[in-house]
Amino acid sequence: MSSTLTAPTTSTPLFPQANYINGTWQSEGDGRSTSVLDKYHGTEMAKLPLATAAQVEEAVAAAFASRDRLRRMSAGERSEKLEALAHLMEERKEALARLIMQEAGKPIGYARDEIARSLTTVRTAAAEALRFAGEVTPIDFGRGTGKTAFTKRVPAGVVCAITPFNFPMNLVLHKVAPAMAVGCPVVLKPAKKTPLSALALGRMIEEIGWPQGGFSVLICATSLTESMVKDDRIAMLSFTGSDTVGWGLKAISGKKKVTLELGGNAAVIIDAGTDLAAAAKSVALGANLYAGQTCISTQRVFVVRSEFESFRELLVHEFNALKSGDPADPEVSVSPLIGKGDYERIATWVEEALKGGATLLAGGKPVDAARNVYAATLLTDTKRSMKVDHAEVFGPITVIEPVQDFADGIAHVNNSGFGLQAGVFTNNFAHVKQAHEELEVGGVIINGIPGFRIDSMPYGGVKDSGLGREGVRYAMEEMTEPRLMVY
Repeated sequence: MSSTLTAPTTSTPLFPQANYINGTWQSEGDGRSTSVLDKYHGTEMAKLPLATAAQVEEAVAAAFASRDRLRRMSAGERSEKLEALAHLMEERKEALARLIMQEAGKPIGYARDEIARSLTTVRTAAAEALRFAGEVTPIDFGRGTGKTAFTKRVPAGVVCAITPFNFPMNLVLHKVAPAMAVGCPVVLKPAKKTPLSALALGRMIEEIGWPQGGFSVLICATSLTESMVKDDRIAMLSFTGSDTVGWGLKAISGKKKVTLELGGNAAVIIDAGTDLAAAAKSVALGANLYAGQTCISTQRVFVVRSEFESFRELLVHEFNALKSGDPADPEVSVSPLIGKGDYERIATWVEEALKGGATLLAGGKPVDAARNVYAATLLTDTKRSMKVDHAEVFGPITVIEPVQDFADGIAHVNNSGFGLQAGVFTNNFAHVKQAHEELEVGGVIINGIPGFRIDSMPYGGVKDSGLGREGVRYAMEEMTEPRLMVY
């Protein structure tokens, strides 16, 4: 195993090559295994056993049994455990960043940023655990005259958390940290392509002495994941991933609570009178950092006609200036796609668009086919029927098109089955208000790209982009129920 997978303060590896179930590391599974590869070099980092049906049952049963223990922990105890977790993460932050760089193929600077954000997520959860509360409900009128009412928030129960490959630590913690803050047990199923960060988190949660059964990490087959989603002992499904999988899981989830953070084809509007050079630099990076493999990566750019030619030329320059290749290189922005299938899909979608009449402005070719690195690609003259326009690309492809005016830009952004976040570059305050009022998305970022996210803010989408909100306090609300008392 590579030395980068060892924490700098200890000779113990960051993670065991095992499932973490009911407080124990179980290296035996169903006889099958999954290999985790370094996404740039293609070398094997770990081989993990797939959990058996009996092991999945053990994890769910242990989580269900731990509910009372977690519920009875004081807010102070839960906060202290989260602070202890943050301390361990701080000690190991460089090793964790390099782990993300290798297993996810993420540029090292972006991987370090993910760990910094992960620390913020955990520390915010520690703070929110101390101040999270219900509310006084005014009923002192009519039939309620003379009475007092208030609510307290109680944990909903076991959370089944299913997470994607692209933020293998922070998106896991956006489920795990709020659950710990309110006292919900978690059974975590991380992405098979990037499970090592989750296992490293499991080791740290074990080290802080979190109650046995309160957290498990399972690498398992899809059929067993679906059995968990259907299980009545699971009180909540918290899923981040593709819209197709997410809505499919909701359909089989029964009566449990569901939060879905799904995909998008995020758009930007460039208004007249903005700083075009600064906007072009921001949009280019927001479209291609980590090869565009985020659900709020900039995919569609709509520019008011008076600014179109100038902005197009600036954006082409910025696309061509981006460096592609080895994620260990601090100068690299465009790193490998997560797998060969995704690389081939991206190349096919570009080819289909060009055959359909699109014009290539930048990229449109392999950088390193053997390592699944594809150039930052900019297209124009696209049609809404093209996959590069209406589907979620999740890769380094962006389309740029002119619009008649700002209102037309809003109409183009809304012409989508997705609605996660949108960016608006404008100095016109009337347009700021119009964007907030009319854009059909979960978040509007003014003079910034849709990829902007602070980990405490409410985050989520509408339409096919999801259901519910994350962001630490908002996730805590999703994971709890208000219990009313009247006297």
